[in-house]
Amino acid sequence: MSLPQLPPVIVGAGPAGLACAATLVEAGLRPILLDEARRPGGQGTRRLSPAMMPFAEQFLGRAYANKTATREALEDRLLTRCDWRPGTLAWGIFEDRLEVVQDGRHDSIRFDQLLVAVGATDRLMALPGWTLPGVFTLGGAQVALKQHSAFIGQRVVMAGSSPLLYLAAAQYARMGLRDLIVVDTSKSADKRRAAIGMVLSAPGTFAEGLLLLAELRRRGVRRIEGAELLRVNGTNRVEAIEIRHADGRVEALSCDAVALGHGLRPETQLAELAGAKLKFDPILRNWFPETDEDGRAGDRLWLAGDSAMTGGRIAAAESGRLAALSMLAARGMTVPADAAKLRRRVERLRVFQQRMASAFRWPSHLAAELPDETIVCRCERVHAGTIREAVRKQAGPVEVNRVKAITRCGMGRCQGRFCGQTLQELTASTSGMPVETVGRLRAQAPVRPIPIEAAMEGDGL
Repeated sequence: MSLPQLPPVIVGAGPAGLACAATLVEAGLRPILLDEARRPGGQGTRRLSPAMMPFAEQFLGRAYANKTATREALEDRLLTRCDWRPGTLAWGIFEDRLEVVQDGRHDSIRFDQLLVAVGATDRLMALPGWTLPGVFTLGGAQVALKQHSAFIGQRVVMAGSSPLLYLAAAQYARMGLRDLIVVDTSKSADKRRAAIGMVLSAPGTFAEGLLLLAELRRRGVRRIEGAELLRVNGTNRVEAIEIRHADGRVEALSCDAVALGHGLRPETQLAELAGAKLKFDPILRNWFPETDEDGRAGDRLWLAGDSAMTGGRIAAAESGRLAALSMLAARGMTVPADAAKLRRRVERLRVFQQRMASAFRWPSHLAAELPDETIVCRCERVHAGTIREAVRKQAGPVEVNRVKAITRCGMGRCQGRFCGQTLQELTASTSGMPVETVGRLRAQAPVRPIPIEAAMEGDGL
């Protein structure tokens, strides 16, 4: 096989993509780096808007604000040494061509080495009323504050089973929101059982979580633990969220906005289109691409960050460097001798995420309890009862893509990003089959909506 000749292409300018780019630049290459956003950083390290910058110390804390400013200055210098293409949406991959849209115009980028590092999105379980105006994801609540300098409401409930609950709540509290409640559906017993493993695998990350809890207590933020989310109430917008406490008591929490999240789900669509095979992880109860220990998933394909395996910001950056070292080796170039140490660190941080998943459990059992009238697919307005009826009437093997074809659940604008996990669990609970057996929604281009005019310019569709 001939050595790669084209510049390496990196999709995603979050921690993984930037770390990969930095390593390639150090080796004398000029990678093509593109991201859908106008500025680098990804989600977890998303840059603050100009309106938020004067409040950086208040929002991040002085020490972290200084570290962030230093990191962003280094990133800006790095981008001058890359072929940096912001505002570029990668919507499809066909053999050795990456199909993109930039400023409404289509382009094809040929590659012989591609890193996909597009991260993850919030993982959601549908519940009655979650389509009301005023319901956001936890990540969406952070974007509203970081990028748009706005709260999602004045009386906010953040609910679900995710450590992101505490980070997002702390950020809102630091910026002055006082009417704030955190509803953590996780059980204290699960957290205690997982604590030792979390401490052993990543003591620093575990300590950060404890500091966030202490901060919320100090700020007087109400925290409810072990509750079940029943429904979001309201007529034209959110008015309350109804929960059942661990002792069975039902309470309606008055609010004008709700942020929901049950951890993360990887963005695997581009990886799958590029030829990666996916496997089911029973601990995280998610599908992830198969890679070697350095993130290689094919002859021309590497994956890094949370789109490869959930690991968090630091693991994402170090997996990005690992992928870059593997790409350099494939080019016949000299590789620094720190790969083994990086592998151990990445593995330890990913183990921490698995431990954390047993503490903040994905509420898969709730799919079986959804009322039939609950909307599961927001885009196509498909109800739980419609999905159950389709599953029961299926002749032959039960599989989520067949359910999608019958009901249109997952065919809308988000391409199943927000309904797909509920669809899988609902199909499994209705059929009585394991969730890994009913499968996952297959990727197809375009992975995100693109202008019709741009699609007509390309030859991928």
